[in-house]
Amino acid sequence: MRYLWLSIGGAALAGGMLGTVVPLLPTTPLLLLAAWSFARASPRLHHWLVTHPRLVTPIEDWQRHGAIRPRAKLVAMFAVVASFVTSVLLGVSGEVLLVQAVVLAAVSLFILTRPDGTFPSAKRATARPRRDKDGP
Repeated sequence: MRYLWLSIGGAALAGGMLGTVVPLLPTTPLLLLAAWSFARASPRLHHWLVTHPRLVTPIEDWQRHGAIRPRAKLVAMFAVVASFVTSVLLGVSGEVLLVQAVVLAAVSLFILTRPDGTFPSAKRATARPRRDKDGP
């Protein structure tokens, strides 16, 4: 089972890293899938992923706040619309389009109702409050 989780994590990580440069690939969900898979297969790989300076931000946003950054939301919504339009142009049957529309609407609602991920950094959030000159 460990090899299955490693394979899923590796493929998701590759897709997530590719998604950082290819506009339609969903980076955040793929990195979350990689972290989840690596947590089941390899503590070392999981630790590497969740502490990687370039890949950790979307993972931390999701784990701490259930948040998706605005750019990721925009890309996801573009992908949703593009997939539905492609199905229409390919002449997919009406029943399949209806099911697809319902599923894509639910996915869109979920994505759009997540916080936007623009939170103060952990360093700022844990900093001591400033004292006024007149205060204690």
